[in-house]
Amino acid sequence: QLRLVESGGGLVQPGGTLSLSCAASGFTSSSYDIGWFRQAPGKEREGVSCIEGWSVSTYYIDSVKGRFTISRDNAKNTVYLRMNSLTPEDTAVYYCAVKTRSGGVCSLWAQYASWGQGTQVTVSS
Repeated sequence: QLRLVESGGGLVQPGGTLSLSCAASGFTSSSYDIGWFRQAPGKEREGVSCIEGWSVSTYYIDSVKGRFTISRDNAKNTVYLRMNSLTPEDTAVYYCAVKTRSGGVCSLWAQYASWGQGTQVTVSS
């Protein structure tokens, strides 16, 4: 059974760093596009970053470009999101998900499913 489990969230001061993990089970995550999403209080969930299966191609939304880095460890069947220079605007529950349709760029956010339970990231002094 396909499953994704996020971890690594927490409370960090502005300018700080956090690394999130998305551990996959029940499938080989390297064969699929994996995306990170976030949902802030009172806002809709938004796609933040993704990494394509079978390649090293990545995508970031403008607000995190240059600060966030997505990567994968195929041996551990895990995808990571390293977040630097965090700001209060990054506060949200972060989720990972798998793109269910092959083909096209990984930033086709509507094609993602099998969400994990999420991990809370709070940026505050």
